[in-house]
Amino acid sequence: MIRLYDTIEPNVIDEELLKLAVEEQGPQEAAGQVAKQEGINFKDVKSLQLDFQNLSFNNIETIEGLDTLVNLEDLSLFSNRIVKMDAMDSLVKLQVFSIGNNMIDNLLNVIYLRRFTYLRSLNLAGNPICEDEEYKLFVTAYLPDLVYLDFRLIDAHTRELGDAKYQYSIYELKHRENQIQAKLEEEMATVAELEKHKAAYVEYLNGPFLFDSLYSEDVEAAKLAYLPGVPELLETYKTKFVEICQNIFDYGLVQQEKRKAEVAIFYECLEEALQENRKQGLKEVEDFDKIYTAYLHTIRNSNDIQFVDNKMSECAEEISRLFDRLMTLEMQLVEQLEETINNFERNIIDMVGVFVENVQGLMAQCRDLENHHHEKLLEISINTLEKIVKSEFDEDLPDDVRALFSDKDTVVNAVGASHDIHLLKIDNREDDLITNVTSWCTATVDKVHNDELDRNRKRVKEINQYVDHLQTDLDNMDFGDLLD
Repeated sequence: MIRLYDTIEPNVIDEELLKLAVEEQGPQEAAGQVAKQEGINFKDVKSLQLDFQNLSFNNIETIEGLDTLVNLEDLSLFSNRIVKMDAMDSLVKLQVFSIGNNMIDNLLNVIYLRRFTYLRSLNLAGNPICEDEEYKLFVTAYLPDLVYLDFRLIDAHTRELGDAKYQYSIYELKHRENQIQAKLEEEMATVAELEKHKAAYVEYLNGPFLFDSLYSEDVEAAKLAYLPGVPELLETYKTKFVEICQNIFDYGLVQQEKRKAEVAIFYECLEEALQENRKQGLKEVEDFDKIYTAYLHTIRNSNDIQFVDNKMSECAEEISRLFDRLMTLEMQLVEQLEETINNFERNIIDMVGVFVENVQGLMAQCRDLENHHHEKLLEISINTLEKIVKSEFDEDLPDDVRALFSDKDTVVNAVGASHDIHLLKIDNREDDLITNVTSWCTATVDKVHNDELDRNRKRVKEINQYVDHLQTDLDNMDFGDLLD
């Protein structure tokens, strides 16, 4: 049997297709025009039909391009040419899924749908798998939370038969799923922990990472490690170096918590000041509104032009006084926040300054260790050269290592090159830490100042617009009856 869409060019799910589908299935008329002008936020889409509609959304062969539909609850891919259900991992809220009249021919493909914990209604009717005599038992067993299959309520008897038939297979599957989930959670915890370390600017300082990086590109050090006494010297150096790195790491985490606490306290104080100011502003507006309403009532009920004119002047003065009171409150708030922001800026800069100073001191200890190691290594290397020259060196050395000991300059240059690499790595790590924490400090302070400037501009504009609105309403009052 040849279906109509067998003669139609295959389609793909891309942004253009999704946009067209959402526009056709979304609000129409005025609301639809607004949506088109403002653009479509696919995160807002909860229901979508990409089913067979002659030449619109049909002949889709592969599920793809749905990553942005993170809040989608209802999806129809009915009557396409889909062979496999996959690439829908982002649809974590999916509740209703229709993929009937496609080409799915493997029951095992249903297992993919187990990840959708909210899925309650599934339509697979019209796919080759439906011809399998175990179809219903398999689906209900592997999707235990499913309520409707092919638009029919799953009865308890079918569910019991499915559970009994596939209980051992599902037990093994659950075991594998739990292992995968445990591994995923472990990986996520590792990533989260690393992000925490990065936020403190001490990532990879809780172990031998920095020390190992000193030697990762150091060819000469690898050769010199063959010399007698160097492995022991290197081990002592590593132990002390890693201990200092751990001190930087621990200190960095403590300081990060202090910075977070300082920022939290600042924003708490900021919000308290804003709330109090809003409360006072609302009180001023409420008090004025009573006066303003009384004036309007008096004016509307008077037949005396002179009296009305006087009352309108008085009302305009009240509007002016309201403006002055609101602006005074705003200026008071600006002064209060300026002091709070300046205190925060001083505190955060001091905290970062102390942190940087102490880190520099600890990094200096790392350099001291490197310098001491360099001196000892150079001493061992020179002694080895002297023994080789006197034919008193009995140790076996690889040819490339023995080649270093052709003369004193070669030895000194090799040890010096290794030393320079190590110092450069230490300096770079120190520079990265200081640059990053200083940049954070600058960005944090700048944001606070800029946010306050924006808030003040908006508030002043809001006050002016409100007062202008009141004055305009007063000026535009209808006095037709009075004038007649």
